[in-house]
Amino acid sequence: MALELQNLLLDEALRRLEFPVVSDSLFLAHAGVTILPRRVVRAMQDYLEECGRRMQEYPEAWRAVNEARVSAAKLIGARASEIALIGPTSVGLNLVASGLDWQPGDEVVFYPDDYPANVYPWMELVRRGVVMRPLLPAAPGEITLELVEKALSPRTRLVALASCHYLSGWRIKVDDIGRMLRARGVLFCLDAIQTVGAFDTRVDHVDFLAADSHKWMLGPMSAGIFFVREELQDRLRPSLLGSWNVRSPQFVAQPEIDFERGGRRYEPGALNLAGIIGMKAGIDLINELGIKDISAQLLSLKVRLHERLEPLGFEIIGPDPMGEFAGGITTMRDPCRRLEPFFEHLNKHRIHASLRHDREGRAHIRFSPHFYNTVAEMDHVADVLAEMV
Repeated sequence: MALELQNLLLDEALRRLEFPVVSDSLFLAHAGVTILPRRVVRAMQDYLEECGRRMQEYPEAWRAVNEARVSAAKLIGARASEIALIGPTSVGLNLVASGLDWQPGDEVVFYPDDYPANVYPWMELVRRGVVMRPLLPAAPGEITLELVEKALSPRTRLVALASCHYLSGWRIKVDDIGRMLRARGVLFCLDAIQTVGAFDTRVDHVDFLAADSHKWMLGPMSAGIFFVREELQDRLRPSLLGSWNVRSPQFVAQPEIDFERGGRRYEPGALNLAGIIGMKAGIDLINELGIKDISAQLLSLKVRLHERLEPLGFEIIGPDPMGEFAGGITTMRDPCRRLEPFFEHLNKHRIHASLRHDREGRAHIRFSPHFYNTVAEMDHVADVLAEMV
């Protein structure tokens, strides 16, 4: 029987079984590095135990890899042949930056206050004569269609954005921006690590997407998905080459480079099988519960945090919690009080959030609960913080 989100939230024994972390702490840092659900741990353990008896690349493991492509494709609305399983988000973004045939004077539109993984790969292109066109929103992460459109020029080759800002939790309108860019012939690359698994993140109007599993997909570190639209796979030349993505019959190097088809062309060597199998378990859980119910729960938790934290004098940055740009991240700051003591106080009460700083060095506390967290737990966070006010 499929697991339903409301049943999980109403049955505390089931919630503790599926998410052992809730038995002894309150984990609210899924926008950082997630804890692992029981079924993800079990899938990885089963694989590793089997590796003690058989070669690591046993047939069922390879079958799971192919199934992982299907599960990931379902999650983002892609074809399995458009999915590469290559680990960190930064690897996928670098493959885009290094694999296109850039010409001097080409322009890239990007956001310099995005997470560094989605900044440095584009900045490096300056050495190849590519021009950077930075977005300067009114507030952190407030990237709108109008702002992007205003930054375009006849030389714009690619727009590189995050689906949700890592600090403010501002979610962009992926479909609207992507549709506009495609009509203008501009490529669209999406760092989707802060929404895949939390909000519906489809690639109908996206050309490239990268997302590691270790945040909202509830998977392990260094396992991720990299999407390249099928029509662009011959244009995005792989910059990492090896025995897996270049055809090498019987592992014999050939006189010419002939890439494999589909997502495999971006996977140069041995895959992280344990990580991929764990990632698949996390994605399957997301698909089983349904992204619509998951995002609704995340927004209800966000609203509750706003309701409880603002009366304590904290300033919540980011979009309206009930608006169309709201993501799963809720970040607070305080112009008068140091937040480090509050963060330490939360840790003493086994409440795990994230301490982040902006470009000016101001401390922020970022909360990123997932679907298995409850409104009562958000109230507990506020009650613990109130002890310090």
